[in-house]
Amino acid sequence: MREKALAPLELYVHIPFCVKKCDYCDFLSGPGDKRRQETYGRALLEEIKSLPPAPAYEVVSLFFGGGTPSLVDARLIAELLSNLKAKFLFSPEAEISLEANPGTLTKEKLEVYGKAGVNRLSLGLQSADNKELKALGRIHTFEEFLESYSLAREAGFSNINVDLMSAIPGQSYEGWIRNLRTAAELNPEHISAYSLIVEEGTPFAERKLDLPDEDTEYRMYEDTAKVLGEYGYHQYEISNYAKTGFECLHNSGYWKRTEYLGLGLGAASLFGGTRYSNTRDMGEYLAGCRKPEKIRKEVQLLTKQEEMEEFMFLGLRMTEGIREADFAGCFGRSLREQYGTVLDKYRKTGFLEYKDGYWRFTRKGIHVSNVILAEFLED
Repeated sequence: MREKALAPLELYVHIPFCVKKCDYCDFLSGPGDKRRQETYGRALLEEIKSLPPAPAYEVVSLFFGGGTPSLVDARLIAELLSNLKAKFLFSPEAEISLEANPGTLTKEKLEVYGKAGVNRLSLGLQSADNKELKALGRIHTFEEFLESYSLAREAGFSNINVDLMSAIPGQSYEGWIRNLRTAAELNPEHISAYSLIVEEGTPFAERKLDLPDEDTEYRMYEDTAKVLGEYGYHQYEISNYAKTGFECLHNSGYWKRTEYLGLGLGAASLFGGTRYSNTRDMGEYLAGCRKPEKIRKEVQLLTKQEEMEEFMFLGLRMTEGIREADFAGCFGRSLREQYGTVLDKYRKTGFLEYKDGYWRFTRKGIHVSNVILAEFLED
């Protein structure tokens, strides 16, 4: 009898500590001394040990995010990875990523990461202009980024992402293009290019910021794909660009609704048709880490309708779009039967296109994607 194929599973481990919270950041993160980091690390290990086994799954990606995972003792990262490999079956080709900020990386840390099995680094540059970095509240300079990037290459890392941010205070169109070219000339395998969003509750939300106007921001986004295309990068998602074969498996899996488990403070999960998040309260997390079911919040058993909605508004973020046959295979009904009215409406206006069995946004459709995606949600 033929054995049933294992289902893919993604893992996310949240490290909520950073040297200093950036002025635009609304993530669940903040400073924490060594003792706090060690206490949290022990709790993470307890949560991992307390998870039930998942023999029907194979881990295809693991992402250490934050915060700044490279801030904590590298031996903790190695121990967490070792314990996860003891708990779950990992694919031999599993992508294991770690977010790192310039100013927190050392040669010794990188050696520990490599030996532990980390095979992808995501470096938070944001800008190659030191004035812009200061305006963002970053802790590093461009020169310190270059040092960290060089150390990573010397340590043998051959899959590196660089994060860049556009439409930031004081930034011109020419300055953004200069940042893009500066990053691309370093030849990382992947570039994430995000536009600044001023979130409520952040220091940025309380200031009068000198931001690029709407037309400039539009040009920045449109020309990002053109400029990076000159260097061999293709856009595979609204904000992500990669050399061929280096698309981020973890990100792609999220947009395609691959099941994932989130570990640590506030980490989100999609598993067994249920969405939930761990508590965002550190005291509650530390006290309940041995009983994962006790620290889960916002538990939502998804209905078929909600799963179809997620299929649409997540999948359409990918530049390849969504495949009609995949929708029918998942839900037992045709995509046109379910969403034909919305699809036809935006195809006629030129915001959506249909080609070779896939529905996707056109270039101009990407700019109004949030409005269109909302129409796939039932009131």
